[in-house]
Amino acid sequence: MELILLFLASILSGFALMSVEPVSFLSFLGPIFDIVGALAVIIFSLVLIFKGVKSLFK
Repeated sequence: MELILLFLASILSGFALMSVEPVSFLSFLGPIFDIVGALAVIIFSLVLIFKGVKSLFK
């Protein structure tokens, strides 16, 4: 159960990372924040789906 909550928190942090507005001297990192946030959301969502299907057929 703790692992599932960790995955959900990781998905939420990915969404938060995508909505970060970098300050002026870090503005070049904006696209990197978007890419890393999107990858975090996609990867952890797929892991949650995999764990759900695995527990369904167990």
